[in-house]
Amino acid sequence: MTTVVLGGGGVAGIAWMTGVLAGLADNGQDLSGADDIIGTSAGSVVATQLRSGLSLEELFQRQADPAKQTAEIGVDVNMEEYAAKLGTLLAGVTDPAEMRRRFARFALDAETVEPARRRAVIADRLPSHEWPEQSLRIVAVEADTGEMRVFDKDSGVELVDAVAASCAVPGVWPAVEIDGRRYVDGGVRTADNADLAEGASRVVILVPLGTQPLWPSEVPFADVVAGLRAAGAEVTVIEPDEASKAAIGLNPLDPATRTPAANAGRAQGARTVLS
Repeated sequence: MTTVVLGGGGVAGIAWMTGVLAGLADNGQDLSGADDIIGTSAGSVVATQLRSGLSLEELFQRQADPAKQTAEIGVDVNMEEYAAKLGTLLAGVTDPAEMRRRFARFALDAETVEPARRRAVIADRLPSHEWPEQSLRIVAVEADTGEMRVFDKDSGVELVDAVAASCAVPGVWPAVEIDGRRYVDGGVRTADNADLAEGASRVVILVPLGTQPLWPSEVPFADVVAGLRAAGAEVTVIEPDEASKAAIGLNPLDPATRTPAANAGRAQGARTVLS
């Protein structure tokens, strides 16, 4: 069983991961038909697009070709400064649930765009608004409790709402209300939630922002990878190379990063050999 894990990373991360996947397919390593796909934040968008029925080439062009890119809301966020702010917010907190609750309060107190406007952006990103029959799991965090929520086709939640919730970056985008509960970005738990791949025999993890966490995580990435391997899984971790880092830049929420990030990702994917 092959599981693909797609982590957070803004619009640049969406473009980069799409490029990497297209590049892998270029050299005969097509992951679009993986048995299971887990998406967090930007990864939830890419995961949903992979299950939409469009080819990887079509998905790549939607990122690389400005004429085919969907409209986005530009945000000026320096990730290093953002991480520093979150570090202050979480200083001294050791309980994982309390970390998530603080994140959530930060998200709920922030002034953001109108939820309907943000939802429209998410809807435009998705070629299909229907849950696929193939396994697709989308991770978000319930704001009031700090608990993880994994949405799938049996959750009774609209696909657009699940993706919008997973992409609700605290302090940047509005929380998403579903059935009377408010949800924020699944990256509040970890940037990738790769531990959910437990049980797979082969795991491929794409991490647009790298393997070093920008804020404290209850599930350290290195420990998760070690645990998956100890359980017998072949694990490949793909993080941006130097050219891809330069293309993504310090503001992965900038729509202008999409074309360079997609192209850099495709070049990197074409050079990558999976385990």
